Amino acid sequence: MHAEEHDAHDALDEIARRTLAHYERNADAFFAGTIDHDVSQNIAALLDAIEAPRPYTILDLGCGPGRDLKTFGALGHRAIGVDGSERFVAMARAYSGCEVWRQDFLHLDLPQGLFDGIFANAVLFHVPSAALPQVLAHLHAALKPGGVLFSSNPRGDNQEGWNGPRYGSYHDYPTWERYLRAAGFTALHHYYRPPGLPRDQQPWLASVWRKPG
Repeated sequence: MHAEEHDAHDALDEIARRTLAHYERNADAFFAGTIDHDVSQNIAALLDAIEAPRPYTILDLGCGPGRDLKTFGALGHRAIGVDGSERFVAMARAYSGCEVWRQDFLHLDLPQGLFDGIFANAVLFHVPSAALPQVLAHLHAALKPGGVLFSSNPRGDNQEGWNGPRYGSYHDYPTWERYLRAAGFTALHHYYRPPGLPRDQQPWLASVWRKPG
């Protein structure tokens, strides 16, 4: 690896380390502040798009303390979480009763072709754009043929950088679609959240993608 590549990898790892450290420090407050968030629209968007026989094998990417992981399990699916925060992994295991793996998104080690669906709710925006193609390639490989990826991210005008102690990349839909199509996904549909509000009051872009069968 050339020195420039080493420097680029080190910079990405530092972004991940600092962002994860924020969640480690604030794990309890994050759990308390998000446990009652209603993301049923997003969960339904993923599950409704999966065409495999139930129960599904679902990966909750960036599962945090396990709120949505518990929901998938309660619906009868095999739900597996993955998160880079040690505290979140422990909390998610305890709260959901599901299997949870500790993995940094920049160094994913996922089984190939295991999952019917991947739920990436409020997580992929933390991936720097330079690392996004590699991360999406890992997710594509982890899905079964015909599997579905759901993502929800704060939308923006394709800027990225530090927002306090967390790093974020804020894409508009056309740019996000280019990344996903380049990774081999086909677009199913997208929408903005929260529902029922004017667009300028809908900061979240949700989108659903299929790995061709």
